[in-house]
Amino acid sequence: MLKLKSFLITFLVSFSIGCSSDNGGGNEVSPPEPPPETGGENPGGTPPLSDEELLDLVQEQTFGYFYDFAEENSGLAKERSQEDAYGGDGSLIVTTGGSGFGLASFPAAVERGFISRTEAIDRLKKILDFLESVPTYHGAFSHWYLGNTGQTRPFSTFDDGGDLVETAFLLQGLLINRQYFNGDNEEEINIRNRITRIWENVEWDWYTQGEDVLYWHWSPNYNFQIDLQIKGWNESLIVYVLAASSPTHPISKEVYTKGWASNGNMVTNRFHYGFNMPLGPSFGGPLFFSHYSFIGLDPRNLSDEYANYWQQNTAHANINYEYCVRNPLNYEGYGVDTWGLTASDNYEGYSAHSPTNDLGVITPTAALSSFPYTPEESMTAMRHFYEDLGDRLWGEYGFYDAFSEEQNWFADGYLAIDQGPIIGMIENHRTGMLWDLFMADEDVLNGLNKLGFSY
Repeated sequence: MLKLKSFLITFLVSFSIGCSSDNGGGNEVSPPEPPPETGGENPGGTPPLSDEELLDLVQEQTFGYFYDFAEENSGLAKERSQEDAYGGDGSLIVTTGGSGFGLASFPAAVERGFISRTEAIDRLKKILDFLESVPTYHGAFSHWYLGNTGQTRPFSTFDDGGDLVETAFLLQGLLINRQYFNGDNEEEINIRNRITRIWENVEWDWYTQGEDVLYWHWSPNYNFQIDLQIKGWNESLIVYVLAASSPTHPISKEVYTKGWASNGNMVTNRFHYGFNMPLGPSFGGPLFFSHYSFIGLDPRNLSDEYANYWQQNTAHANINYEYCVRNPLNYEGYGVDTWGLTASDNYEGYSAHSPTNDLGVITPTAALSSFPYTPEESMTAMRHFYEDLGDRLWGEYGFYDAFSEEQNWFADGYLAIDQGPIIGMIENHRTGMLWDLFMADEDVLNGLNKLGFSY
C-alpha cells in the first residue's frame, strides 16, 4: 500500500495523500511544508494545499492507479478503470504502453516514499514474470494482453500481434528501471539482467521489412496487413531512438532519415500565436505528441538536423494553451485555468482532441504532463482542477480522464495511457529524475549518437 504522510491526513480524510518533494537520485527527502494556516475548504470541497503539497498529492494518488489498482496476476496496468468495458473484459485487459509509463515512475515513487524500494522490486519481479511468459512477435509485445491468462487480446481485427510503438513505451519504462535499480545485490542484478534480455530480444530491424522505415504492427495471422508506417511527426520518436540504440537488432541512420523524417519533409515550421514550432501539423496536434516519447528522452538540450526538441515541445504546449485561452469556438469553461487538448474519453466516446479537433473537452493529462514546458500555466490549471472542480474531477486515483463544462459532462474513470505521463512529467519538472536516468543508459546514448543527435 502507498505510504501516507500523517501531516495531511487530518485535512484529506477520504483521499490518499502525497509526501514531500526531494531532489531525486537518492538524496535525503526534505521535511514537508506545514499545511496552510486555514481551516477552510476550497470551492470544490478539497482542503487547501501549498504547491509542493499539491504536486506530491497528485503524483502519489495518480501512482495508485499503477500500484494499488494494477491487475492482480500480471502486476501491469489495466487499460482503463471501468470493469464493464470491452465486453466485460475491462478488469482483465492490461496495456503494455500504459504500463510502461507507470513503470517509468517507479523510481520517483521510491524516492518520494510512496512505496519502498523492496515493494518496487517485488512488483517488478511480478511484472517481469508476466512479460517473460506472454507471446511476443519477433520480440515485440502486443498492445493488450489478458492479465489472467497472459494471452494476447486483439486491439482490433488485424492488430493481434506485435505493436512496435507500445513496445517502445514499455521499454522506455523498463530501461529507466534498469538504470535506477543499480545495486550490487542479487535481486537488483537479476532485475537488470531480465530487463536486458527483454530489451535485446526485440527485433527492431525485422519491423522494417527490409525498407528504410519502421512498421507499426505485425500479426502472425495477417502479417503486415495493417501496413502502417511509423513516420513523423507524432508521439513515436522514442521508437526510432530505441531501434537505433538496440545492441542486437539495430536500425541504420538511413531508416531514421528516410522513414521517420521523410528525408526532411517532416519539417513544417508552423507559426502560431508568436511561437515557432519546427515539426508537426497545424497547431501541433494533440499534446501527447510532446509527452509520450519524452518521459525518458530529455528534450532540454536535444537537437538533430530537423529540430530543437525543447523549442518544439514548449511551442506545442504554449500554442495549445493560447488556443484554449482565446477559445475561438466559445466553449464554456475554457480559459487560463482550464486548458489542455489531447486524446481522451469524451461525452461521445473517445477522440484525439486538438485545436483542429476541438469538441469542448478538456483532458487533465494535457496540462499536467506539460509541466516541464508550461510550469506556471500547468500549476494554474492543476489548482483549478483540484480546488474548484473538486470531487467532480478528483477521485481515488487522481483526476478523472476528461470533462466538458459545455456538455456538463465529467468522466467517471481513468485510462492508463493518460494517467501515466502525469506522474513522470511532473517528476521531470521537479527534479529531472526520469530524464537523468534514461539519458545515462549507454545503449540509448549510442543510439542518439548514431542518429546524429546532440544532447
